[in-house]
Amino acid sequence: MTRPSVSEKRALFRNLHQSGCFVLPNPWDAGSAGMLAALGFKALATTSSGYAWSQAHADGQLSRETVLAHMRQMVEATDLPINADFESGFADTPEGVAESVRLAVDTGVAGISIEDATGNPQAPQRGLAESVQRMQAARAAIDAHGSDTLLIGRAENFIVGHPDLDDTIQRLNAYADAGADCVYAPGITTREQITAVVTAVAPTPVNVLIGWASDLTVQDLADLGVRRISVGGALARAAWGGFMQAARAIADQGRFDGFANALPGAELNALFSETNSLKR
Repeated sequence: MTRPSVSEKRALFRNLHQSGCFVLPNPWDAGSAGMLAALGFKALATTSSGYAWSQAHADGQLSRETVLAHMRQMVEATDLPINADFESGFADTPEGVAESVRLAVDTGVAGISIEDATGNPQAPQRGLAESVQRMQAARAAIDAHGSDTLLIGRAENFIVGHPDLDDTIQRLNAYADAGADCVYAPGITTREQITAVVTAVAPTPVNVLIGWASDLTVQDLADLGVRRISVGGALARAAWGGFMQAARAIADQGRFDGFANALPGAELNALFSETNSLKR
């Protein structure tokens, strides 16, 4: 069976943003990507934190080259479109962001998220004017490449200690005006916040992060007008949580009952045997 081309995956991904609501879960390696594909999800997104932890680093500590190599691996891992968590573009200037985005497009991803966080605790979020320039540079780089890669603009207010909803909405609208195809404000959690964002930026599609135990369901978020739902590093944290629970039981108590919920090896072998046969 012929695998879909990069352009076909990008077209599928863009079409998913036209109507309805879909879940965009975040695997951190080829195996977790294959598992999610087997569960029937329509697209996947990388997670900067999940991948960094798998490499024994904190989020934000990996180099651009390392992240680009990971993006290529994820594109090859399944036949699904991949949205790249590309952090702040791995550059201090708009020109640098443009260069990074050109390299990211070349990996075959179907979407690229650019955030306005700085990584500097003293000044954790860039000013609006600078952030807009960076978004414009990313848009121009995609257009000059001639690809159909989606650009996602992220306002990091609520996760960098600046939970100002009005400023968040102003930023999201500015990013949409600068060329973002979809906008994203990780950290908004209430129905009221989500509704305010969806209404204010319409008709631009909105991504909502659910990375905690939430009473909101996919249907609830769809009813609020959300176009796509991602989980960030939550699946990776869930995996690490199970791992640490089992490992601590051995280390602290000499017990092995932490393996009670482990998947059988035969099930995993069967899943990945089928996954690899489909890619041939």
